[in-house]
Amino acid sequence: MPIANLAARSLHNRRFTALITVCSIALSVSLLLGVERLRNEAKSAFANTISGTDLILGARSGGVQLLLYSVFHIGNASNNIRWDSYEAIIKDPRVAWSVPLSLGDSHRGYRVVGTTAAFFKHYRYARDRSPELALGEVFDHPLEAVIGSEVARRLGYGPGTPIVLAHGAGEVSLTHHDDQPFTVVGVLAATGTPLDRSILVDLSGIEAIHEDWIGGRPVPGLHHHHASAAESEDEHDDEHTHHAGEPQTITAALIGLTAKVQTFQVQRAINDYRNEPLLAVMPQVALAELWQLMAVAENALRLISAMVVLVGLAGMATALVSGLEERRREMSILRAVGARPHQILTLIVGEAAFLTVTGMALGVGLLSGALVWLSPWLTSRYGLDPSLFSLSTDELALLAAILAAGLLVGLIPGYRAYRNSLSDGLTPRL
Repeated sequence: MPIANLAARSLHNRRFTALITVCSIALSVSLLLGVERLRNEAKSAFANTISGTDLILGARSGGVQLLLYSVFHIGNASNNIRWDSYEAIIKDPRVAWSVPLSLGDSHRGYRVVGTTAAFFKHYRYARDRSPELALGEVFDHPLEAVIGSEVARRLGYGPGTPIVLAHGAGEVSLTHHDDQPFTVVGVLAATGTPLDRSILVDLSGIEAIHEDWIGGRPVPGLHHHHASAAESEDEHDDEHTHHAGEPQTITAALIGLTAKVQTFQVQRAINDYRNEPLLAVMPQVALAELWQLMAVAENALRLISAMVVLVGLAGMATALVSGLEERRREMSILRAVGARPHQILTLIVGEAAFLTVTGMALGVGLLSGALVWLSPWLTSRYGLDPSLFSLSTDELALLAAILAAGLLVGLIPGYRAYRNSLSDGLTPRL
């Protein structure tokens, strides 16, 4: 009888113990592969969020902080930058284009980004892909908005839907801009970036709704005062129009240069700007710093997952070793009918390999099922779109390492069975 068939029959006779062992390995494998897949997907999603931007401009803080709030809409800016400082920076002949960003408002928990039409022309993601409209058109009026695909799907919005912005970035706000609602005019196609969960409006619209606000709150009677003054003084109308079109401050800006070799020079010039403390960071450098900060937690998760796999394999070894006491007569009979010692070793190691491979296959299946179930939530909440069924090269390498570890673990009971004598099996010790 072939060794493989004999191993399968032996495991069938001990199917309850084998099932527990397989489930233990499957859960540990699914955990390890899940952590690895989400880690790689998070890195890919972060790297694909911004492309083609040479510098990010903001108030002086930390490079990672600037990257997170300006591009990924995580956290808040410590300060804004003055509009005149922004204009002075972009007048540099080495600056080819710029996209101003104004953050701080939201709608039902979704971030509002005040910008200009230049955003749709120059913003790139996923290796030079530009955002495209799935419905409608780009805003050309201060109180028009273009929403991300996730906003449209979750809230059921489309072109023509009126929306009221709220002050602050939280899901709950006590102050709303009810007097000046925006109208949705376009819906972006899905990008897999924070853009899907954003609402884009014209920069002048952001300035208009905050015209009579001080310190993040509306000032009662101030709008009426402006209106009365406008009726008596024509020059005040001119000033009002100016502020509606040009904001006093912005949160950040994306900058593209005429030549990438000038990046360090322009970055140094911005960081040394004397009229206001500014910071310019290169997106890829800031991303590298972010991964360095996350390295400890990342490695800790991988270590915990690997330890769980080792515990599962140790459980398999324990089950096989403890089962040898019950199988001494079986091993001795096999030796008596002509089985060689190395065949006994192969039988035990084959059982370990069968349990390991079955556990790995079940673990991959569990992971795929979990991702099918969690994928919509991961996409909407974190912008992650993990592969559901295919295995990456790194994951295949992990599976190969687990199989090798399973074979090594199988050598422990296999060697013990190999060393058992024929007489020890025929005359069991009590």
